[in-house]
Amino acid sequence: MKSSKIPPATITRLSFYYRKLEHLIKEDVNIVSSEKLAQLCDVNPAQIRKDLAYFGEFGVRGVGYYSTELLGEIRKILGLNRIWRMAVVGIGNLGSALVAHDNFHKHGYHFVAAFDSDSRKVDQILQHGLKISHIDALPQVLAEMESVDIGVIATPAGWAQDVANRLFKTGIRSLLNFAPIQILTPEGCMVQNVDFTVKLDNLAYFLTSELTRDDPL
Repeated sequence: MKSSKIPPATITRLSFYYRKLEHLIKEDVNIVSSEKLAQLCDVNPAQIRKDLAYFGEFGVRGVGYYSTELLGEIRKILGLNRIWRMAVVGIGNLGSALVAHDNFHKHGYHFVAAFDSDSRKVDQILQHGLKISHIDALPQVLAEMESVDIGVIATPAGWAQDVANRLFKTGIRSLLNFAPIQILTPEGCMVQNVDFTVKLDNLAYFLTSELTRDDPL
């Protein structure tokens, strides 16, 4: 089935299944039922079976899924059986924390370039030996590299679109944007926005609803 027909929510859930399977394998759980995996992922068992059915037939009826085998299949589906090379722009507190986050490296997302507009940061060495370059050198630095697959924007909102445009011009087609602004995207490119305040708004709504329920007017 063509990837364009796969609901985006299915891809998101596959990531959750993948993380839970990793945990199960660490605990030496070799076989897991759709019911158990659904419980761990807080979804309906039928949803798991439907999500996986987009990509083929998995598991054994009456037995369940072989954890390692299913993990491998989802790894191939998500493209996690290779290294994804990333460039990050904006080495403030957030950008530095992203580079230092070992979970990225563990799952095959490797930062290979870092940029900032502050000349005082240029040539500083970050995690995994990554050296900071000036933003103005971005085209040259990326042109000299084998390839960069994903751009990561960790700048203030006012810089984000300009940074995105620079990254798109180098041929990068996928961006992860942490700036609180919607990026205008050329055709054939994709941006995933990560806005922590949206998640906080959800928590605030939940807490407000709980308070309203407990203390009605």
